[in-house]
Amino acid sequence: MTADRVVLAAGCVLWRHSPRGDGRVEICLVHRPRYDDWSHPKGKLKRGEDARRGALREVLEETGATCSLGTELPTVRYPVDGRPKEVRYWAARATGGSFIPNDEVDQVLWLSPAAARARATQPRDRDLVTAFLSTLRPASGSR
Repeated sequence: MTADRVVLAAGCVLWRHSPRGDGRVEICLVHRPRYDDWSHPKGKLKRGEDARRGALREVLEETGATCSLGTELPTVRYPVDGRPKEVRYWAARATGGSFIPNDEVDQVLWLSPAAARARATQPRDRDLVTAFLSTLRPASGSR
């Protein structure tokens, strides 16, 4: 398999502190009606696009949120339509914006890490929640 056949993508485990003011962390999952799945915001990179820029663009397009990239998380690899796909992920703190449903993503949910793990459709997305939590300091309220 040649490297030019690899589908390159980027995304984020988008998070925020709960608006309830209790210091707890919430993770955003998106619902894609085309696949009827719940996942982290992600998407294919445009030709020549830097993965970090692509991750920021995809989060904005899919969730309406602006964000600040943090720690890079594990890269996820899996086959799609007979081609290998490689998705680079970052932890990303939401800094603003608002969601407007669209053809690609019709719902977003802000969930506790445990609820996000339970709601995520793919095991790889559940594993990313675990990887994200390992980057937080114990006092960050990841309960």
